Amino acid sequence: MSVRVRFAPSPTGPLHIGGVRTALYNYLFAKKKGGKFILRIEDTDQNRLVEGAETYITKTLDWLGISPDEGPHTAGNYGPYRQSERKESYIKHAQKLVNNSDAYLAFDTAEELQNLREAAEKKGIRFVYNWENRTDLKNSLSMSSEEVSALIGKKTPYVIRFKSYSKGENKLLSMLDEVRGNVNVDTSLLDDKIIVKQDGMPTYHLANVVDDHLMQISHVIRGEEWLPSMALHVLLYNAFGWKKPVFAHVPLILKPTGKGKLSKRDGDKFGFPVFPLEWDNETPGFKESGYLPEALANYLALLGWNPGGEKELFSLDELVDLFSLKEITKAGGRFDPERCRWFNEQHLHKANPAVVEDSLNQLLKLKGIDSTSVSTAAVVGLVQNRLTLLSDIWEESHFFFIAPSEYNEKAVRKQWKDETNDILSQVMLIIKEAKDTRAETLSTSIKLWASKNDVKLGMVMAPLRIALIGALKGPDIFAVCAVLGKAECTTRILGAIEKI
Repeated sequence: MSVRVRFAPSPTGPLHIGGVRTALYNYLFAKKKGGKFILRIEDTDQNRLVEGAETYITKTLDWLGISPDEGPHTAGNYGPYRQSERKESYIKHAQKLVNNSDAYLAFDTAEELQNLREAAEKKGIRFVYNWENRTDLKNSLSMSSEEVSALIGKKTPYVIRFKSYSKGENKLLSMLDEVRGNVNVDTSLLDDKIIVKQDGMPTYHLANVVDDHLMQISHVIRGEEWLPSMALHVLLYNAFGWKKPVFAHVPLILKPTGKGKLSKRDGDKFGFPVFPLEWDNETPGFKESGYLPEALANYLALLGWNPGGEKELFSLDELVDLFSLKEITKAGGRFDPERCRWFNEQHLHKANPAVVEDSLNQLLKLKGIDSTSVSTAAVVGLVQNRLTLLSDIWEESHFFFIAPSEYNEKAVRKQWKDETNDILSQVMLIIKEAKDTRAETLSTSIKLWASKNDVKLGMVMAPLRIALIGALKGPDIFAVCAVLGKAECTTRILGAIEKI
């Protein structure tokens, strides 16, 4: 069987990190099986569409490196890939269900249904539109064909409902889910879901099943919030006489503490992103917060799936090789922002330095800083292993490009002695007269001078760091000297001597 999976989000806002993981699992499974990963935009609910959301989804998948093989912006043989462009097909299939007595036209108004709900509530029960009352309600099952034709002729609004169960049928529906195992549902308890709305647009349920069949989807991998819909979808497959796909409902991503799934409110509360990319000026994403796409993919993959063994750091290709639906857990994975940062730190330390350098160059350009006098590649070589997020790059490297205008008061009070100015003057001469300004050479020369003159290294190193950086932080100070060069080191040391 040829494996074809789909990620089918609704463009109603930014893509939540839970949806990102669902897309990732679909991608990993497709690539593991040599199959196809399809992006389908489920935009049947036109009232909830948000401008820019579809573009956001596409950009997210591209950033993560899990671009679809087929989709609205990728040619395929099963398009169109937006449900709003497939309406004709849904109506045709809905009519087929009506013709086969598996669905019916319902003319009940919203007010009438609300009255029935309120009456049921007063009796302490819940109103369910199903086999027990459908023939007593205002639909094509309780009317003659003439009455139905007359209502249609008057353009009376109606919906199409699916007959989930009819008296006398086998109530028990047994289904198999790759994650949940056997799932049994009493179909007599189901309501007759609307499959075509009054505006002629299909609901999620009909469009989902019809598209999955026509696009030859072999496996439906989606969030567990859709597990209650599995029975209806299987019943629809049965009514059409179609082969069902393999179902796998993956667990939720839970909030860091407490009950419930991860939400934007949790991100705001604990100070971490929950969307992959920036949505607006007030909603930065993982990318803008300094996360690498491969690190986020690594962390999300393990948040509900366990390949076994002690190894935790994987590339996307390694995740593909290891992925299996069988190892997806039933329990929800709790999102740990610190753990996510740790994964990013590990990937960042192993990343191609060119990635970090590109980020630094973009930042310098944004700040209008001319970096031609300093090798950004050399700077990255010194600070990359000090980063947790790409966004840390300025904090860890700004002193290479901007001389300190002020000095850490606490550090100065502790490290600047009466003899410090004389010591730094001698160190400055050593740097200025050095023929070789490599870090190792400068280190040897300055340490040798200190030894000969009975000057403790602490009297040299700390003040030199303050003079060049402005604080007691940063990488090896001789490496900093080498990157800054003779002239800049001289200028900064003289500046510190004059100001402090």
